[in-house]
Amino acid sequence: MSRMRVTFLGHAGLFVETRGGSVLCDPWFTPAYFGSWFPFPRNDRLETRAFVSPDYLYVSHLHRDHFDPDFLQHVDRRARVLLPEFHVPFLEDGLRALGFDEFVRTRHATPVDLDGLEVTVFAMTAPADGPLGDSAIVIADSSARLLNQNDARPGDPAEIEALGPFDAHFLQFSGASWFPVAYDFSEAERSRLATEKRRNGMDRAERYVAMMRAKHVFPTAGPPCFLDGDLWSLNDFDRDDDNIFPDQTVFLDQLHAGGVDAHLVVPGTEVQLDGGTATVTHPLPDADVTEPFRDKRAYLQQYRSDWKPWLDAERESWAHREHDVLAELRAWFEPLLADAPLTRSGIGGNVLLHLDDIAIVIDFVSGEVHEWNGEELVYRLDVDRALVEACIERSLDDWVNSLLLSCRFRAHRRGPFNEYVHTFFKSLSPERMAYVETCYRERLRRDETFERDGWRLQRRCPHRQADLSRFGTIDDGRLHCSVHDWQWDLVTGRCLTSDGHELHCEWVGDVERDVRPR
Repeated sequence: MSRMRVTFLGHAGLFVETRGGSVLCDPWFTPAYFGSWFPFPRNDRLETRAFVSPDYLYVSHLHRDHFDPDFLQHVDRRARVLLPEFHVPFLEDGLRALGFDEFVRTRHATPVDLDGLEVTVFAMTAPADGPLGDSAIVIADSSARLLNQNDARPGDPAEIEALGPFDAHFLQFSGASWFPVAYDFSEAERSRLATEKRRNGMDRAERYVAMMRAKHVFPTAGPPCFLDGDLWSLNDFDRDDDNIFPDQTVFLDQLHAGGVDAHLVVPGTEVQLDGGTATVTHPLPDADVTEPFRDKRAYLQQYRSDWKPWLDAERESWAHREHDVLAELRAWFEPLLADAPLTRSGIGGNVLLHLDDIAIVIDFVSGEVHEWNGEELVYRLDVDRALVEACIERSLDDWVNSLLLSCRFRAHRRGPFNEYVHTFFKSLSPERMAYVETCYRERLRRDETFERDGWRLQRRCPHRQADLSRFGTIDDGRLHCSVHDWQWDLVTGRCLTSDGHELHCEWVGDVERDVRPR
């Protein structure tokens, strides 16, 4: 092959053909998260036979819109897996369970030469990164260099920049989230928070585009669409400013306004890369390619009609028999709580699972699970009992990567976001919890500092270790990290976004001329 050819498979899925072999990246075709998420635009009509015998397979992380076991059953097991350097074996275990046993064990940010194909995988390994790990990949041959960032948020982009210049950059712009749509905020507050989240998500993606300076940009990896009637309103039908799931055309407009050479791709689109040029060929005439975006409501109504039997069967599968939910959660969670002192301290209160006929408290102070007696709560989930029974029946050790991303619940929280609650629900096995507790013990790195606007600040964000010298801005006495939109009060170091994530900061400005911000 004289050029690098990339076929877009939908969402974050890419099939990359190079002079040194082919790489199948993150193929997702099966609806995820209890039938909540569907690929958009739809890719169920894409002929996949040309993509299921790759030389290499790359799965960025275990989120089910990237790791699709049902589709991977059809991928040739002779494919060699490009494995990120995660600190936990869960991705490898999942792929081995499907029959893959040839692994290229990459090292973080270190190029690997595969006989004419060069790959570099960047592993993000904080507890908040994906299901305890996320990654991005650079794929290069003698004709082109491609960055597939998918939905990874690297805290130190200089590592990736150093491998440029890039001919193509594929990245997420619309994130995987249930905030604020699943919370019981007032409509005005929900709208305000959603507007801010939509803007911040696209602005963050645009900053990554500016940092990487690729010749051609391709927005991918989101958003999904929602075909179930209970979730229908989550779709961005009318480009509403307060919808957290903007589609590709919205972000393309923003990039074009900034002078970026960015392109629309739909499932089946081919991109030929050679010597800095990009030739984009769509599978349909231009008018048909834009159909999903021109009349999204009609497009999704047909999509929903086609998948109604599947959705009906999905709902029927949630629970096969009655469970003693309280007894089974007590037996499951209490041993984990006994081994999680830092997580318990970070939550420091009661989390309630309010089911149809029972309310169950996880008491992170005492380390016990019991029926609710009206105790004060820090977090509450109102959820269908059948979904919790399905989590029990399927032994799901990551409820974030199943129940929470489904958006099939109602939430209430007291105070700001608490990362420890979120991380607990993705760490429901002894191995996962042990890793999380180790990370929390090693979290703060106060040895590295930088100075800005009169402040000496720790360089690494207490949340996910992002480089604050790159992503931090100061305004009105507050530091803002743009990677996940967290904020700190600089006078006190207190985190204004989540409890328990204080920032080491020190005023070193000229006290005779400057007034210390308050």
